[in-house]
Amino acid sequence: MSALSTRHRLLLGLAAALVVVGLTYWLAARMARSEIDQQSERQLQVIALDLQSMLEKFETLPFSLSVHPDMATALQQPANAEVVARVNQTLQTVQRQAHVAAIYLMDAQGLTIAASNWNNSQNYIGRNFGFRPYFRDAINGSAGRFYGIGSTTSEPGYFIAQPVYANGQGAPGQTPLGVLAVKISLDEFERTWQTSEEPIVLADRDGVVFLGNRPGWQYRSLVPIDAAAREKIKATLQYVGKTITPIASLPAASRQGFDTAVMRPVGRLGWQLLLFPAQSRITRAALLWSCAMTLVLLSVMLSLWARHQRRRRLEERQASRQALQRAAEELDRRIAVRTDELLQANRDLGDKYARLEHAERLLRTTQDELVQAGKLAMLGQMAAGVTHELNQPLAAIRAFADNAVTFLDRGQPVQASANLSHISAASARMGIIIGQLKAFARKSHGNVAVVELTPSVHASALLLRAEYDRLGVVLQIDIAESLQLLGDAVRTEQVLINLLRNALDAVEEAEESAQRRVALSVVRDGDHALICVRDSGPGIPDEVAAQLFAPFFTTKPSGKGLGLGLAISSSIVQAMRGQLSAHNLPEGGAEFQLRLPLYSPIAKN
Repeated sequence: MSALSTRHRLLLGLAAALVVVGLTYWLAARMARSEIDQQSERQLQVIALDLQSMLEKFETLPFSLSVHPDMATALQQPANAEVVARVNQTLQTVQRQAHVAAIYLMDAQGLTIAASNWNNSQNYIGRNFGFRPYFRDAINGSAGRFYGIGSTTSEPGYFIAQPVYANGQGAPGQTPLGVLAVKISLDEFERTWQTSEEPIVLADRDGVVFLGNRPGWQYRSLVPIDAAAREKIKATLQYVGKTITPIASLPAASRQGFDTAVMRPVGRLGWQLLLFPAQSRITRAALLWSCAMTLVLLSVMLSLWARHQRRRRLEERQASRQALQRAAEELDRRIAVRTDELLQANRDLGDKYARLEHAERLLRTTQDELVQAGKLAMLGQMAAGVTHELNQPLAAIRAFADNAVTFLDRGQPVQASANLSHISAASARMGIIIGQLKAFARKSHGNVAVVELTPSVHASALLLRAEYDRLGVVLQIDIAESLQLLGDAVRTEQVLINLLRNALDAVEEAEESAQRRVALSVVRDGDHALICVRDSGPGIPDEVAAQLFAPFFTTKPSGKGLGLGLAISSSIVQAMRGQLSAHNLPEGGAEFQLRLPLYSPIAKN
């Protein structure tokens, strides 16, 4: 009877435990869903504000240009080549300064008579955009807005249009002479969203996705669209060349993540910004809580089992004191053994901690030695150029010294004094070069101090100037303003030299010397200094980009590099709370961007 009762209690306990674990899973899933939804809402709010800010930034651009006197004159005198050419130049200048895709002027029938891309093969001049909604809204006297794929360039964009009046400012009832439109590219947002693992899309008022970080979803609808919407899209050529089908019709692998979405309206065209939180995060959080509850229940059950065993032992002691004594002695022995084991474990942990501290010190020392080795390797690569730089002053000193002796023998002290002055100047030049080499070669102790960026840039360029001159490479330095960093001057110069040296290696193989160019620019970017090193080389291959900052990875021939330069530079920049990145330039070549936090006396105090 007792055994049966114990079995019943055990089954009831297991059933209760399963219920508790299931309830824990359900509650944890609800909490996780709520927290993830809140996080997604906050993330979506930031993205929406950023997108809204960019759209609003260009809202007044077409109006500001529409009141320019030349716009009305060009519409009134479209055959006047001089006026049209002047408008073309004005639109092109504004387009480049504002960083928009295109700006163009259309007459009352929608025919483009001037455009910022007038000198491109795919220019808008002579194209008629009277079928576009933004043109129809603007020619009727109100601001026109529209997003669609360009019928000329096949590139999507956001269009803002304003009417152009004869006197620059439209009076009530006055008919516009034409329309001025601005096309804005939203590709930058699409590239930014690519860093998110969760789907982020932007859909129009009909539910058609036209921007997002899932290429397979683009120009597909969130839900099936009706015939009226299809007819409107077809009439306006909004998504010319695209067949709009629902995302749900895609294969399962292509629509993965298309579940519950967090939505936020954005823009003036009824757009919907959607983010699809990963459901796996909810499941993972619920499972973690369930596992934790399972461990707690197991601990409780083990405690109850221990209590049950103790009760049985007490009962046995009442039956036989001698057996109890043996059990107590055995228990004491086990406690002693366990205590010895715990003491030994504590001693082992102390030894392991000491070894870990030693390993950490060894790691720091090795890291510092690696940084120093990188500098010495760089000095070895610059040795030939520096030797050439020193040989010139040495040869000059020898020649001036010989001449000074001759002038003294002839009794011409004025000429001898002039030669001695030349010797002093050449010696000072050698001292500057040697001093810079000593400063760069000395081992940094990682002391944090205020670093003047401009002298560091010029000092780094000085050490490589001879190599650049020898290879016929033009080095252009553009420093917008004097900036200060908080860090290590020696390591900062090491990073700059590495980047300049890599740029020199990249352009060394160029066939024409006129194509060998390296440009270094320094600008303020908020509370950071942005240092850009651009070269006219062949760029970074795709297979190299993924391992660019990996240790011992190099594309240089044997003997020209160990593959540590960029890895060490990245480590130094991260230690200074900065960022080092690289990408290819559209016009060819590569650009390395070094972003370092500026020194702030207020923040330091």
